[in-house]
Amino acid sequence: MTSNKQIPMLKWLEQQNITMQDLIDAALEMYVPHPGIETIQQAAKILEEEITIALSDPNVATLIIAAFHAQEDAEKGLIPGLSMEYFMGRPGLVADELLGIAIATYIAGAKGMFEYVRFDQAKPGILKKLGPLTNDPIGALIAGASSNMYTKSVKS
Repeated sequence: MTSNKQIPMLKWLEQQNITMQDLIDAALEMYVPHPGIETIQQAAKILEEEITIALSDPNVATLIIAAFHAQEDAEKGLIPGLSMEYFMGRPGLVADELLGIAIATYIAGAKGMFEYVRFDQAKPGILKKLGPLTNDPIGALIAGASSNMYTKSVKS
């Protein structure tokens, strides 16, 4: 497997102050022991592998980077028709949810979508610190990897 240090998307996330450990820690907040992944240590190892696989996919990278650019543009008031009140309010945008759904489903199918809902509602770890347009895509990345971890445990 490729070293995490060689994953360009991980380097990009680190420039956004999001580390692999942040991603793993957020996933572990939602961890539930399963046969094959009975310990936090086992889960952390598999999560790192699954997150690395997902971050190596240029489609996942493109959607995540798009969300970060949209967040920056929204904060600057550059998205036509998007007021700051609507951007930060409830109900507000659904574009972030749509990006999250796309990423989670792409990484792990319907199971990833189910896991994404759990992460979106709880917003564990790093997700609490991210903006409205970025927490969902990063949560979906983590959820997809988490879902794949559980699927692997069942297949083992």
